[in-house]
Amino acid sequence: MTADMSRVGGPALVRGPARRRTSVAVLARWWRGGAATLVFLLPMLLVFGLFSWWPIARTVVMSVQDTNLVGPAEWVGLDNFRTVLADPLLPVALRNTAVFAGIAFVVGYPVPLVMAVVFSSLRRLRGLYAGLAYLPVVVPPAVAVLLWKTFYDASPDGVFNTVLGWVGLGPVPWLESASWVLPSLVMEATWAAAGGTVIIYLAALTSVPQELYDAASADGAGVLGKIWHVTLPHLRPVLLITLILQIIGTAQVFLEPYLFTGGGPSHASLTLLLLIYEYAFGSTTGGGAYGPATALSLMMAVGLALLSWAYFRLTRGWSD
Repeated sequence: MTADMSRVGGPALVRGPARRRTSVAVLARWWRGGAATLVFLLPMLLVFGLFSWWPIARTVVMSVQDTNLVGPAEWVGLDNFRTVLADPLLPVALRNTAVFAGIAFVVGYPVPLVMAVVFSSLRRLRGLYAGLAYLPVVVPPAVAVLLWKTFYDASPDGVFNTVLGWVGLGPVPWLESASWVLPSLVMEATWAAAGGTVIIYLAALTSVPQELYDAASADGAGVLGKIWHVTLPHLRPVLLITLILQIIGTAQVFLEPYLFTGGGPSHASLTLLLLIYEYAFGSTTGGGAYGPATALSLMMAVGLALLSWAYFRLTRGWSD
C-alpha cells in the first residue's frame, strides 16, 4: 500500500514544482521578449498619445461639429467642409501658399546645398563658417522679424533700398506691394532656416570618398563636373528627404505672413495656415469658427499625406 501511494504521490510531488518552474521560465521569456521595453516606453507612449494623437482625434471630431469650445457641441456633418470650400478666400490662400512654396523651391532650396559644398571645400575655418550659417536658426523668430522689418523699410532710406540705391536700383516696396511681399517673405524664411539644412548637407558630404574626387580629377573633371557626377549622386537620398520636408514646411507657412503682414496687403500673403488661424481667432473672418478651422486643417493634413505618399512612390527608385 505504501509503495502504491509512493507511486501515485511521487509524480504529483514532482509535477507541482516543475509546473511552477515552467511558468516562471515562460514569464521570464515574455519579460525579456518585450514586456520590459513596453513598461519603460509606456510613459512616453502616454505622453505622445495625449499631446499628439488625441489632438488629431479631436480635430476629426470637431470638423463635423459646430462648437465654441465651451458649450455643448452640435453635429453638423459636412457643413464645415462646405463652408470652407465655398469661402472665396480659400483659392487665394491656396494660390499664395503654392507661390510661396514655388519661390522657396527655386530660391531657397539650392542655397543650403551651395553653401555646404563651398564650406566643405574649405581647408580652414570650416567650422566657423558652418556656425555662422547656423546662427540665424537660434535667433528668436520675433527678433528676426523685427530685424527684417527694419531692413524691409520701403522708403529710400531703408537698409535694403539704400544698398540698392548704391547700384542705381530701387526703392522697392518690399512688404507693401502685392508683387513683392511673397518673395520678401521667402528671403527671410530662407535666411532663418537654411543653417539647419547646411549642417545636414555638411554631415552627408563627409561620407563621399575622396578617391572619387581624385578619379574625377584624373578624368579631367572640373569643379562643376565633380559636383554633378560625384557630390550630387551621393547626396541624392538626403536631397530627396530635405525636398519633401521643405514642401511640407512651406505648405504650412504661418510665422512669416502672420508676423510681417498679417496676410496683407489685400490678402496677397494670406496662406492656408493663416486662413485657419483667421477662422478660429482672427478678425478678418470674425473668429470663433472652430469647425471650419478644423475642417480646413484636416483637409490640409490629408492633402499633405497624399502628396508625401505620391512623392515617395515616385522617388522610391531614385534614392538608390
